[in-house]
Amino acid sequence: MGRKTGDGRNKLKLLTPSSWWGAKWREALPAGNGITGAAVYGGVHLETVMLTHGGLWWQSRTPELPDVSGRLGEMRRLMMEGQEALAENVLIDGLKEQGYDPVMAVPLPLGDLNLSMEVSEGFKDYSRELDMETGEITVRWQDGHTHYERALFVSRTDDLIVYSLRSSGPDSISAKIGLDLHHRGDVRRPPGRPEASLPTGSESGSDGEFIWYAACHDNGSDFGAVVRVVATDGRISSSGSESVLEEASKALILVKLFVHEPREAAWKRLKRELAAEHRSYDELRQPHMEEHGGLFHRMTLSLDAPGRDASNEELLLEAYRGEAPLAMLEKMWAYGRYLLIASSREGGDPCHLYGLWCGEYRGFWAFHMANENLQMIYWQALAGHMPELLLPVFDYVERQMDDYRGNARRIYGCRGIWIPAPTAPDSGLLKTIAPHIIHWTGAAGWIAQHYYDYYLYTGDREFLRNRALPFLREAALFYEDFLITGDDGLYISFPSNSPENRPGNGAGGPKGTTMNATMDFAIAKEVLTRLVEGAAQEGLYAEEMAGWKGMIAKIPPYQVNADGAVREWMHPAYEDQYHHRHQSHLYPVFPGKEVTHEKDPGLFAAFVTAVRKRLVVGLKEQTGWSLAHMSNLYARMGEADKALECLDLLGRSAVMNNFFTLHNDWRGMGVGLDMEWAPFQIDANMGLTAAVQEMLLYSDPSVIRILPALPDRFQSGNAAGMLACGGYEVDIAWDRKESMLDVKVRSVKSGGPVTLVFPEECSVFRNGSRLPENRQIQAMFEQGESLTLQLSFS
Repeated sequence: MGRKTGDGRNKLKLLTPSSWWGAKWREALPAGNGITGAAVYGGVHLETVMLTHGGLWWQSRTPELPDVSGRLGEMRRLMMEGQEALAENVLIDGLKEQGYDPVMAVPLPLGDLNLSMEVSEGFKDYSRELDMETGEITVRWQDGHTHYERALFVSRTDDLIVYSLRSSGPDSISAKIGLDLHHRGDVRRPPGRPEASLPTGSESGSDGEFIWYAACHDNGSDFGAVVRVVATDGRISSSGSESVLEEASKALILVKLFVHEPREAAWKRLKRELAAEHRSYDELRQPHMEEHGGLFHRMTLSLDAPGRDASNEELLLEAYRGEAPLAMLEKMWAYGRYLLIASSREGGDPCHLYGLWCGEYRGFWAFHMANENLQMIYWQALAGHMPELLLPVFDYVERQMDDYRGNARRIYGCRGIWIPAPTAPDSGLLKTIAPHIIHWTGAAGWIAQHYYDYYLYTGDREFLRNRALPFLREAALFYEDFLITGDDGLYISFPSNSPENRPGNGAGGPKGTTMNATMDFAIAKEVLTRLVEGAAQEGLYAEEMAGWKGMIAKIPPYQVNADGAVREWMHPAYEDQYHHRHQSHLYPVFPGKEVTHEKDPGLFAAFVTAVRKRLVVGLKEQTGWSLAHMSNLYARMGEADKALECLDLLGRSAVMNNFFTLHNDWRGMGVGLDMEWAPFQIDANMGLTAAVQEMLLYSDPSVIRILPALPDRFQSGNAAGMLACGGYEVDIAWDRKESMLDVKVRSVKSGGPVTLVFPEECSVFRNGSRLPENRQIQAMFEQGESLTLQLSFS
């Protein structure tokens, strides 16, 4: 298992405060416990801590979804005649003609905790730091001969924001502390987007010890916060709606949030709870550290990087020279892990594209996007030994199952479930009326991959029987009704969309409406194959088994184009379009595991060619998240240095000073899409973490590959506590210069047979015996049994 490091690799240090003009929240340092969030700007004189809550969304409108399934036949007739442009809006027009005008909810910032302190001689020796091992954010500076420090964490055990102020030197702390709406001036709108309205009914007050605040949600409910100020010395008084702290050397600020509760009742309740809290900062931090750290330290990573004490700014400047320094890669791997922990927990909602830290009143793409991004956010969870962080995803979709069934029935006339790519907690109904959303049918099946993988990694058969297989069956029911059989006896999938792409020859609908996107069949095959496998094991759905096997036989084989690349559409009318950010047709290699070099070398090579076309031909069309996805793909394909090259490109094109990732660059540098706006998207943070893990370990139910894609620049290092399929814990340490590879595999579940595969660089054990020519070892594990192997690099 991983252990606390304390050597700088799990710390982010900045030498500047949040500085993004008009939207400082974007460069704040984030803290969270999966439900309550805080973002620290780091101002010396005027400090802002943005407060957020995972349960606070607004601006939703959910009318009844009309039934347009009767129009599907006409749409398909037009498509069969090659008139996709006419067919593209058939379902959309049907919805609009019946007045369907929904609005998807977006996250609502709960408010700001504002703190002002006087400056005497001006700051020096400034820093702000995030300790990812503890979740603690610290701002430090010197003014004259006095040193100041502010430290904050969001308790995972007490659901409490804990904030301390400290000074040492001749001058004391004098501060004004208040609560208010999130500042409109900190919300920059993208070009062409209308101004968002503010919540109404804002109210705040103070009696010195307590500060209270509330505003009105657009559904009529209240949200807000209560602060308690505890001073070790000095004086506390009130001035209007602010608390005034004077002549103190140390103070403790405790913050609790509320949503959808009458303000008077909430204020009374939270004041009572805060008044009963008598623990010190350190006493409050200890239980939080144990729970947060227990998750964070299940896996550790070291690349033996120099320069771990460098600031984020210094590391980014080095990355701009071409290669992301190893210290930056270590920190960004840890950061993606930290962000998932801070924005996910059982009982909450899944992490969306802004994590817990949306500072917009009408967030730009602030939702759960299941045609890539939701899945990418959680790719790291299983191999990173945090399977419980996936539970919010399953809880979320299961709460919305009735909506998904309604979508399938009213849009396509099908049984089962159809999940729109974008959703929010307010509703699972279709709310984005666009061809590339309505005509993409793969969300349920792709989410089903997480369900079944959760079982494969944890061995939880109760979860398999009661949650995973029923969900897969709902997805299969949709395919059973949606897919039609062509004259050749194989399935046709239409309408279809290969997420957000369109054929390179201009065929298909203007917004990408096509037939037979390769991804459609890859996902359907995976769902059906796993359903057959799991149901047979558990003795379920016996009467449906033959039908599912028959459906698998009717899925057409993958096709290869004249360039030797796997085709994105399995239809002769559509030519491939390499200039695009999505890599959806490569699903069978990653994130799926259907196609491997061992099973089908020729087909596997066609997938490799396809991803190379994206990186070389389509570099200008990439995004932060697509480079992270491509890195995962190259790692799965064993192309180690290409995988790292993608992270190098990400590091110098779409990473801010606080190491938050962006959708795209905004500076005209030629890497990635050109957009006037650069939306914050947390998915690339998570995708980078997953990509590094993919370089170090691959597993399926029968195979564990050790260092399947180790880049040349990773000369030495270690990874401890990784989780492999089947419930195996894997520790790896390597040093190429010393010709050393140590591997420890321990069965933490039921055990069984597994094949261990070692990298091509390894051919002998350090005791002199040789590995088999195929570099494979067959091992049999009992539960709790460990195997330690010591090998040499050749």
